[in-house]
Amino acid sequence: MSPFTVLYYFLSVTLYLVALPLLIYLSFKPKYKQSIPARFFLLGNPRFSNKESIWFHVCSLGEARALKPLLELLGKQDIKITTITQTGHEEAKKYNAELRYLPYEMFLPFWMRKEKLIVVLEAEFWYLLFRIAFARGTKIILLNARISEKSAKKYLQFAWFYEKILSRVEIIFAQSEADKNRFLALGARNIEVVGNIKLAAKIEKNKEYAKPQEECIVAGSTHEGEEESILKAYIEYRKMKDAKLIVVPRHPERFESVYSLLQKYATNNSLTLSRFSQTQALETDIILVDTMGELNNIYAISDIAILGGAFNENVGGHNPLEPAHFGCKIITGKHFFHQKELFKYVHHVQYVEPNEIVKALAECKNLPSSMVEEKIDLNRVVEMILESSKGKKKNGTRKSI
Repeated sequence: MSPFTVLYYFLSVTLYLVALPLLIYLSFKPKYKQSIPARFFLLGNPRFSNKESIWFHVCSLGEARALKPLLELLGKQDIKITTITQTGHEEAKKYNAELRYLPYEMFLPFWMRKEKLIVVLEAEFWYLLFRIAFARGTKIILLNARISEKSAKKYLQFAWFYEKILSRVEIIFAQSEADKNRFLALGARNIEVVGNIKLAAKIEKNKEYAKPQEECIVAGSTHEGEEESILKAYIEYRKMKDAKLIVVPRHPERFESVYSLLQKYATNNSLTLSRFSQTQALETDIILVDTMGELNNIYAISDIAILGGAFNENVGGHNPLEPAHFGCKIITGKHFFHQKELFKYVHHVQYVEPNEIVKALAECKNLPSSMVEEKIDLNRVVEMILESSKGKKKNGTRKSI
């Protein structure tokens, strides 16, 4: 083990000890009550089985969902999956795979086993994950790899560090030419641009709801601070046109606080309000969807989608393919840096500041529905995964890092 790896491991242990009180506190929060005990205390998170398999590592819900078409093409291969977030973990339960949370780096030397291959999605660049996988003869592929324009400068400041990580990667399947160039600047090699694998996802609804007679506006995947801007715009817009507002917060732990906010606006403006979990109906002026897995069903009966996550500077936007698939007219914010590649494929989107939402709503009548024209071919990715999972690492390729 190189001196750098020893130092890195020591720092990870130190950081763990410093953060321990906070970790214990957060483990009682609904958002983290499964993931933190599993990742930082290994509770209910044993090592994978001894059988060598193809291991996919994803972070959260979107990446876990994006695996579906790829796993279908891989057929009967033995699959293992690790996630970071609880929502990603719940989504990954739908697959026929061994499932774990990825432990904090300090535990990886004792937790990881040799696998045929590890496929890491997007920007999950954990030094010890790559270091240990390579040392134990597990090939590494980066899939849907990206480095956002916003993050690029920070990465370049530590290019020497990321070069250590990326030098052990078999192949990088990048989302775009811009991502490829950013990886090249970090010293990576063997990069192919295949596009965003989320384009291959089959988008469908699982329930059928009757479309309301009024114009239907859905505020999808909203974050703190966004609902209030949308509510203000909706109140103004109702002076021009009769419309319903359906609010679907991104995180379930915010359902109660969002409902309180909706109550305040409904009361002050003589509007009716309901919780979808109680009525399963879309009859009131404002509806809070406080159940999981309903967003596509709501997009399917909506005219306009105000897509959250891009009105604040720190989120980076959410997937526009779903509302576009159902023909919604999309309004979103200008801070969609994590989804820039996907928005490139979606036409007729309005990008606005929070105080411009009402103007965008009024403009929708003059615009066509949003649409997606591009697709992605996963055959090259599947071919490389199968080839790498069968091949053997050549002697003499390992270096101390």
